[in-house]
Amino acid sequence: MKKLLSLLTLSLIALSLTAQSSDLKEMIDQRADELEEQVIEWRRYFHENPELSNREFNTAKKIAEHLESLGLEVQTEIAHTGVVGILKGGKPGPVVALRADIDALPVIERTDVPFKSTVMGEYQGNEVGVMHACGHDTHIAILMGVAQILTEMKGDLKGTVKFIFQPAEEGAPKGEEGGAELMVKEGVLKNPDVDAIFGLHISDDTPVGEIEYRPKGIMASVNSFDIKVTGKQAHGSAPWGGIDPIVTSAQIINNIQTIVSRSMPLTRQAAVVTVGVINGGVRNNIIPEEVTMQGTIRALDEEMRQLIFKRLETVVQNTAESNGAVAELTINKGYPITYNDPELTAQMLSTLEETAGKENVKLINAITGAEDFSFFQNEIPGLYFFVGGKAPDREASGHHTPDFYIDESGLKLGVRAMANLVIDYMD
Repeated sequence: MKKLLSLLTLSLIALSLTAQSSDLKEMIDQRADELEEQVIEWRRYFHENPELSNREFNTAKKIAEHLESLGLEVQTEIAHTGVVGILKGGKPGPVVALRADIDALPVIERTDVPFKSTVMGEYQGNEVGVMHACGHDTHIAILMGVAQILTEMKGDLKGTVKFIFQPAEEGAPKGEEGGAELMVKEGVLKNPDVDAIFGLHISDDTPVGEIEYRPKGIMASVNSFDIKVTGKQAHGSAPWGGIDPIVTSAQIINNIQTIVSRSMPLTRQAAVVTVGVINGGVRNNIIPEEVTMQGTIRALDEEMRQLIFKRLETVVQNTAESNGAVAELTINKGYPITYNDPELTAQMLSTLEETAGKENVKLINAITGAEDFSFFQNEIPGLYFFVGGKAPDREASGHHTPDFYIDESGLKLGVRAMANLVIDYMD
């Protein structure tokens, strides 16, 4: 009898918690509807006033002003221009972090929207156009909306929420630190210690209303590399008098292609090695002394990543040596694999399905793009997913392009998904 009463009590408690959670989600849906125009207005402001990585001064100021107006504890100048708002719920519980990236790209906008960016900035010593060509403006607006909604139900929250507005996701300027890695280093996941973190990315080729996810690796690690090939200068009419770094570099590039095609276990995961820049020579009849190259490495498996590093070193050095040249390879520090904790992903999948409709939540293949959200996931369990922003009557132009376009009706789903993840995780 006692066992039966105990089970009945637990069942009543579970029903009560479910009812409370359902009430909060109804409130989230209602407020997301009511705030939709405001969220879009915020997005348009940030789109029209973009700022490059580690230079998001006005962006950070506007974010901080909003969080302060909500009565949150606000921290600024984290990792240069990062902003964090802390919301302490009315009841004890876990600490949940939500992250939005806030930087724009050195791209001249070509869209026909009335809030088009005409901002100019400086990137690597050059004057460039500045554009939110990857949707970070929508991420900011979504998280500002979530902060407002969750603050309004503060008394019912069973835990604490950290709203992390992160600069420099696209990479800090040369010679500077920045982004998620620096935020972690400066303690953004501490005091109070975060139990789990959620992040999203708007997608211009995913239809509005859909959510895409994947457990384990969803985005690749990334490392850039530099190669300098040194030969011996000679007259172009007498190449036997020199050592040709151009021919050597061409062989290196060709041989690099075999790293993925012949050394990687591709049935396990995908990998990419690409040379994107090559420079050398000043005149048609002079064999130059030096050629430089730059490229990128992408991997979805850490063992494969390390093997690429080793094989690249071997290929570069041995190819150069076979031609009598000298090669220097530098593999630069990059981002780890964006790895969705399998248990957390399984736990929160029902939340995403409830929010968007089960038929609208799609399991996707991993992507060889990269994200520094991975630095947070290296420290604590995290879940990163995509939210649809593709207009039904418009072809996707692609992220990081002058024609990048987002259907703003997709923002509301982002607001609801992030807020619901908090409620369900706390329960």
